Order: sequence, then structure tokens, then C-alpha cells
Amino acid sequence: MLVILSGVAGAGKDTIKKELMKRMDNVVSLPSYTSRPKRPGDEEGGTYHFVSKEEFEEMLKNGDFYEYDVHHNNYYGTSKKLLNEKISSGKIIVKDIEVNGTEHLKEILKDDTKVVTIFLRVPKEELKRRLEERIDKPDPAEIKLRLNRFDYEESKIGIYDYVIKNNDLEKTVQIIMTIIENEARIENAEF
Repeated sequence: MLVILSGVAGAGKDTIKKELMKRMDNVVSLPSYTSRPKRPGDEEGGTYHFVSKEEFEEMLKNGDFYEYDVHHNNYYGTSKKLLNEKISSGKIIVKDIEVNGTEHLKEILKDDTKVVTIFLRVPKEELKRRLEERIDKPDPAEIKLRLNRFDYEESKIGIYDYVIKNNDLEKTVQIIMTIIENEARIENAEF
């Protein structure tokens, strides 16, 4: 099963994913490939596999991605090889991805893999505060770029199975754990 977490930058996707992996033995992450530079605290293979723009474009030419997008002036993509390996392991895969990638993965994988989609909502003012308080301190132009994407991402919530207001981390994690457990039971039920 693939669980997709989406929401605007700063919605808490990575924090929630880390909490799920800590608390649930059968949950693993699927890092995206990206051309964005590493930030303080980024670990290769943690949230992302970091490659140059040229390396990413070469991977595109080779058909290495299920989906990709340019987001905040950087490439992001889902590796076919890595996703297929994780699916074969029988684990529950949690991936954070933006709305366009969610649409593509749902369409591509619909016949082969159970895909559960969750959109994390955050009020725009709260989002602005979170972005301004980030450890990596994005510059005002980057904050503006991310806030400008807010309305577009919010307009896509209809494609998601679940929409959760993320204003309390513990409550949000508990809700998502319950969703994963219930969806796994449904997937494994015999009729």
C-alpha cells in the first residue's frame, strides 16, 4: 500500500511521515529524487536523493521516474525502481508529494497498488508563520513563491481520499495511523 501525504510546503508532511515511521513497524518512507540543494539537517536518502539538475534530466531521458514535477524551481520525482522495490517488500510506503504528482501516481498505479491519499490543510496565516520560523530560514521571495502556490494546491483537495486539518501534530498523527490501519485491514480482507 502506498500512502501519499500532500499539502503546501510547511504543512507538516515530513514531520508526520517521520512520526509514522517511528510509531509503526511496517511503515517505510520513499524518498523522492530532487535537484534542489541540501538544506541544514538534510540526509542523503532520508527525505530525498539529491542529484544535480543535469543528473535529474538524464534520469528523465532514461524513463527512470513514474512522475516528476518542477516545484519551486527544482525537479522532484518518484523513482520507478525504488517504488517497485518498496512495494515488493510488503511494507506500507509513506510518500510526501505535491498535488500533480498525486494525480499521476494514482492513475499510473491504480491497477497494481492500493494508493491512499491524504491532504494536510493548514490556514494560510499559520503556513506563513511556519515558513518564517523554519530552521533553514527561506528568504522572503521563496516564502512568497510557496504562499502563491497555496490556492492552487487547495483547489485540488477533491482528488484526495482524506483531508485533515493539521493544527495539532499528535492528533493528526493519531488520525493518520488509524486511517493506515483501517485501509490495511480493508486491503487484506478476503471476500
